[in-house]
Amino acid sequence: MGKSDIKRVLGSIRRADEKFGLIENGDKIAVGISGGKDSLMLLFALSIYKKFCKKDFELLAITVDLGFKPFDTSRIEEFAKSLGIEYIRVESEIGEVVFSIRKEKNPCALCANMRRGALNSAAKENGCNKVALAHHADDAIETLIMSLFFEGRMNTFSPRTYLSRIDLTVIRPFVFVPESILTGCANDNELPITNAPCPIDGKTSRQDIKDLISTLQKTYPDIKEKLLHALDNTETYNLWDKYVADNKE
Repeated sequence: MGKSDIKRVLGSIRRADEKFGLIENGDKIAVGISGGKDSLMLLFALSIYKKFCKKDFELLAITVDLGFKPFDTSRIEEFAKSLGIEYIRVESEIGEVVFSIRKEKNPCALCANMRRGALNSAAKENGCNKVALAHHADDAIETLIMSLFFEGRMNTFSPRTYLSRIDLTVIRPFVFVPESILTGCANDNELPITNAPCPIDGKTSRQDIKDLISTLQKTYPDIKEKLLHALDNTETYNLWDKYVADNKE
């Protein structure tokens, strides 16, 4: 991994930005920072993209602390400041609600919903009109497979979603970036990865799907590329077409 890989990341952000209209002049974008490699790479990459994309926008880094201990975000704050970006940490009791009070058998959905709610509220309180999440191409593919297996429908998240109830737009600039590229770039740039401890880390349905795709790759090495192409194939059936249409003037 090297300079060519960060260029690939930035090129993929530009592609998503141009295709889905993710970033506009005057935007103030809250970047959700979990502490993992993907969210830190998103903050890092957007700070670089801001310098050459010829668009005037601001970035704000926000971490929602789920309450799992220990979780030291001091290195994340220092990293954000080194990029000239303000950093905010939002305290919460989401972990206790999900695992101790509600005692959810399948806690991921509730945890994610509560975390997004806290992030969106903090973004609005700090004058942001958009929230950027670090979901990448692998996440889009895994979500598609999970939807097929567990819901019986073709569905994945959208690159751009307007939340009318809170008047906030959620964007995902990494939808065309493979996870392997992000991992390499994060390592190359020695990002201060600080994962919050989770009681079920690595034991989720998403991890099962990730493992399944990895197994399939042994027989079909290009399966991820084909699945991503299926999502973005405008000549046949494009699950994202409606999001492009909705955001065209």
